[in-house]
Amino acid sequence: MFLAKVWSYLAGLFTSFLIVLHVINPTPAPSPMLDASSSAQVEASASGAVNPTVTPTPLLLKPSVVPKPTTKPTPQISINNTPPGAGYQRQTVQTDIGSFTVDIIAADLGSTRVIVDTASESTCTNNCPTVSLGDFIARNGAFAGINGSYFCPESYSQCAGKTNSFDTLLMNKNKVYFNSDNNMYSTVPAVIFGNGYIRFIQQSLEWGRDTGIDSMIANYPMLVFNNNVVGYSTEDGKLTSRGPRSFVANRGSMIYIGFVNTATVGEAAKVLGAMGMENALHLDDGGSTALWYGGYKKGPGRNLANAVLFVSK
Repeated sequence: MFLAKVWSYLAGLFTSFLIVLHVINPTPAPSPMLDASSSAQVEASASGAVNPTVTPTPLLLKPSVVPKPTTKPTPQISINNTPPGAGYQRQTVQTDIGSFTVDIIAADLGSTRVIVDTASESTCTNNCPTVSLGDFIARNGAFAGINGSYFCPESYSQCAGKTNSFDTLLMNKNKVYFNSDNNMYSTVPAVIFGNGYIRFIQQSLEWGRDTGIDSMIANYPMLVFNNNVVGYSTEDGKLTSRGPRSFVANRGSMIYIGFVNTATVGEAAKVLGAMGMENALHLDDGGSTALWYGGYKKGPGRNLANAVLFVSK
C-alpha cells in the first residue's frame, strides 16, 4: 500500500517534468518550401541592400577634327600719297572722298624713252590686228607698259564693220600717223612723248603732224591739267561706273602709268590730284585692262590695238 503511493507520487513528478520540458523546448515547425524568387527576396532582405542592375556607360567617340587651312593674312597697304621714285608700287592714296588703291609704275624721262606701238602698220578701219601687251613688251624690249587708247573689239555687236579699229589720233614709234584726216578738228585730249619731255594738250586739233617726236596718243577724258583736276560730263555711263581706271601722267620729268582701282573716272582724277600729278590722261580700261612691269601686274585683258611702252635709253 505504501509502495503504491510512492510509485504514484513518482509517476506524477515524472509527468510534470515532461510537461515542463515540452514548454521549454517546443517541437520546431517545419520550414516552408521557398522557390528561387522567394529565396532571392529573402537574401536581399537579409543583407539590407538590393544590388541594382548596372547599365554600362556608352563609349563616346570624339568627332574627328578636320584642321582648317591656314589663311595668310592680307597684307595691309599703308596710306601713301607720294608716287614712287622708280619702278612699280601698290599704294593706298587718301583723298577728301575716301581712300583708293593705286597700281603705279614710275620712270625718269632722262633715262626712259616712251613709245606707242600699234598692232597694224597704218590706219585700219575693219578686221584690224591686235596684240597682247606681253607681245608688245617683248618685241620692243620694253621694261614696262600699259594698254593704249579706246578701240572697237570684235566681241561688241556695235563694232560690226569696224572690228578692232580705233578712230583717235596717234603716231606710233615708226613715225606713222593714224586717223590723221578725220582728226583735223578733234577735241579729244592727247599726250606727246619727246626726247626727255612730255606734253599734254586739251584738244588734238592743237597738234600738227610733227614727226620729230617719239610718239603721241589721243584719248579721253583729261584727268588733271596744269595741276588742276579736270571736270567732265557725267552723261557717259562708261565714266561713272566703278572699275580699274587707267592713266598716263607726269610730275616734272617723271612719267607714270597705272590704275586707280575701283573708281569712277572722276574719283581717279581726284586721286591723281592728291598724288601731286601735274597732268594726267585717261586711257582704255575695262576688258582691255593690262599693266606690265617684269610681268603682268594687272590683266592681261583682251588683245590690244595699241599700247604705251617704257624703253630704256
